[in-house]
Amino acid sequence: MIYSMTGYGKSVLQLPTKKITIELKSLNSKNLDLNARMPSIYREKELLIRKQLANSLVRGKVDFSIYVEVTGEDSSSQINKPVVQQYINQLKGVVDGDEIELLKMAVRFPDALNTVREEIDENEWKSIQTEINNAVVAINTYRKDEGKVLETDFIKRVKNIDILLDKVIKIDPERVEAVRERLLKGVEDLKEKYDENRFEQELVYYIEKFDITEEKVRLKNHLNYFIETLNSNDSNGKKLGFIGQEIGREINTIGSKSNFAPMQQLVVQMKDELEKIKEQLLNVL
Repeated sequence: MIYSMTGYGKSVLQLPTKKITIELKSLNSKNLDLNARMPSIYREKELLIRKQLANSLVRGKVDFSIYVEVTGEDSSSQINKPVVQQYINQLKGVVDGDEIELLKMAVRFPDALNTVREEIDENEWKSIQTEINNAVVAINTYRKDEGKVLETDFIKRVKNIDILLDKVIKIDPERVEAVRERLLKGVEDLKEKYDENRFEQELVYYIEKFDITEEKVRLKNHLNYFIETLNSNDSNGKKLGFIGQEIGREINTIGSKSNFAPMQQLVVQMKDELEKIKEQLLNVL
């Protein structure tokens, strides 16, 4: 089973005086790249949150956000009445004005408001942790569903490469005979006498040099190993990427050795399927 690195998860906590929304978004990345945004009151918990997300999400470019919407009376700022009254008295000595207008001016001056630093309520924090876990479950469910789509596509592409490989194996004897005839014609065109035994020896050497038996066997094994890794318990995009590189190496070698147009056409089709696999592997966890 594989997981995609692309995902989205959201959870909402409704408290008596505020609504807290937890949001997680992730895209592909070689490593874990976590960006956290939250109100300052929760900053002291950031390291705990990062550790929790790193253990659960493993890899990807992850955006984590906590949004707080005040829905009741919950203010950390209070009017500093003595200071405001002093400002009003001073303003009266400067200008004649309505009390309300003077008040509007006074509350804009320094120290007119006392801001009390909020402390995290532990019960509230436990509730927030629960919602973070819910958001993580949601994003992992999304990643799992996306992974199933990727898995279906991978199986299709690998099967296509396997079918093309079978066609390569089928026309290989024809390729060998075509190479033999081409060499024989080249020698005959020289209109020179030649030692047939020596020619046969050189022909065998040449054909052995372009033999692709080992590449065919290794490519078949790599394709099977790719499917086997897809079906393992862990999602390992990096491992699948390494297997993909080995598949590409064998396909390229077959192409360089083929020296036969029909086989080269099959190789081009295999490369096209592999390229589509590599593009999608960038999204696998």
